[in-house]
Amino acid sequence: MVIKFHTVNLKKKYPLQISRGVNDRSQNLVIEIKKDGITAWGESAPGKTEGASSAKEVKDHLIRLINSDINTLSIYEVHQRCKDLNIPRCAQAAIDVALWDLKAKEAKMSLKDLLGLPSPQVPSSITVGINPPEIIKERVEIILSNPQVKALKIKLGSPKGIEYDQLIYSQVIESVGKSNVAIRVDANGGWSLDEAQFMMKWLSQRKAEYIEQPLIEGDEDKLKFLFKGRPLPIFIDESCRVAEDVANFHHNVDGINLKLMKCGGITEAIKILNVAKSHSLKTMIGCMSESSISISAGASISGIIDYVDLDSHYNLDPDPSEGSKMENGITITNSKYGHGANLKKEYYDKID
Repeated sequence: MVIKFHTVNLKKKYPLQISRGVNDRSQNLVIEIKKDGITAWGESAPGKTEGASSAKEVKDHLIRLINSDINTLSIYEVHQRCKDLNIPRCAQAAIDVALWDLKAKEAKMSLKDLLGLPSPQVPSSITVGINPPEIIKERVEIILSNPQVKALKIKLGSPKGIEYDQLIYSQVIESVGKSNVAIRVDANGGWSLDEAQFMMKWLSQRKAEYIEQPLIEGDEDKLKFLFKGRPLPIFIDESCRVAEDVANFHHNVDGINLKLMKCGGITEAIKILNVAKSHSLKTMIGCMSESSISISAGASISGIIDYVDLDSHYNLDPDPSEGSKMENGITITNSKYGHGANLKKEYYDKID
């Protein structure tokens, strides 16, 4: 098994601002595994909250993992080795996805079929970041010019306060008009408990379908006050990274949002889904600044997930990878073996 690395610079068509800041570009690490004539792909989107803030850090961690001799290990054993070596989950995601891609290709199956999962069937939300109302108006009109779009995810939790959040959301409602598009809200932990209680009631009267991560990660003890008498379903995102988090917080939420970069890839994602379903929670899959490689891996398991936010690759200029695409609003996989995605050759940047 030969493993190579590629650094890939990603540029967004539109900068994405959330409660914690704004991002218009990033650098990801793509991992390429070659074995017996088969090439498999994985991707890491580094982030400060995910334990590695640069592609170089991710590469250094993965080299440490590879040097521990993983050639004879199963995917599950590699998953455990990552835990033993304290490999950041955003780095672990790259090797885990690539190994699953390899395993499916060796079996001459798509990844979803290898896992025994149905095809993606839920339309993906398209994200609208925190912006002045005039920019919101422009973005929503551009997004809805695509008739395939069925749902919007609106980022709130602005540092300017809940009054500014209300201006943003009111503009969304005006711009959506009589369209039948679903509207979801993600505060990214930008509200206090009092603000969350107020905003959830306000949003429930204005077409919002649910609220995601209303309180900052670390304030999970306050969820019980928000959960009681809630006017909207509550999903946690940053507060849910691994399966154990689901078990810890399931009493006070309606659902969880998993991300491959947060949990470490397909292996842990399946565990999270199983635990969530055992507690009768709704499930969601989201993404970070990822290209079609990671998005295709996520789409491969999205057929059993209630809500889908696999849209980051639609906002890339350009997407350095090819794989998943939108069909009838759904981020679908293609018919190739594995997760079906690969890095385009013009973006190869081998690191020796």
